[in-house]
Amino acid sequence: MVDFELPEEFWRGLEQFNSGQFYACHDTLEALWMDALHPLRLFYQGILQLAVAYYHLGNRNWQGCVILLSTGIERLDYFAPEYLGVDVETLLEQSAACLEALQTLGPERIAIFDTARIPKIAYVREIRS
Repeated sequence: MVDFELPEEFWRGLEQFNSGQFYACHDTLEALWMDALHPLRLFYQGILQLAVAYYHLGNRNWQGCVILLSTGIERLDYFAPEYLGVDVETLLEQSAACLEALQTLGPERIAIFDTARIPKIAYVREIRS
């Protein structure tokens, strides 16, 4: 149960993630992350790391993508199966599948990664006021 109102920037950051605006998502959530306390800070950081990972994927930076997918998954695992109305479990499963596919492809074949596999953040329940 959330006993505080989430800032509008939180929802904007998730919308940016879902529309593939990963750099914008990073900027939006980073402003929240810097002032947040645990555990919310950890949650913001996990989403941020996934966003930056997918940004690196778009730039064909295999190493940056794989490292940030790994750390983002690790941070968000704490919040599964859901947190703040976000379906964390599905996001983790889909991100882990992307990580596995990228590890199989290796840096030389990152260009053939199917970007349609990049997950969208789904909601278990709406808590937005």
